[in-house]
Amino acid sequence: MFPAKLAASLLGSALLLTPVLAGDDGRYDHSPLKPWFESLQSEFGKCCTDADGYIVSDADWESTRGRYRVLIDDEWVIVPDGAVITQPNRFGRKRRSAPTFSRHMG
Repeated sequence: MFPAKLAASLLGSALLLTPVLAGDDGRYDHSPLKPWFESLQSEFGKCCTDADGYIVSDADWESTRGRYRVLIDDEWVIVPDGAVITQPNRFGRKRRSAPTFSRHMG
């Protein structure tokens, strides 16, 4: 998977792992990318809005043997395969959704 697709893949992964804590306060209502963000979904369903995303710097993500992981709060978190969104990244920068990943999956 190309780095351009990583942003979309990270968007889905956060919502898989945590409930949505951020909300759309209306500041992105007129963004031309709003419909695109809202249309994104992973194997787990719809996942993304432009209001709950965070920019991910190049130093904060890795891809090894087709698996992705993201550095969050000084801890590397593996992005589940089913959370990867394979659509091309129209945003142009890498992002992840929701404020944090849950480290407790059970």
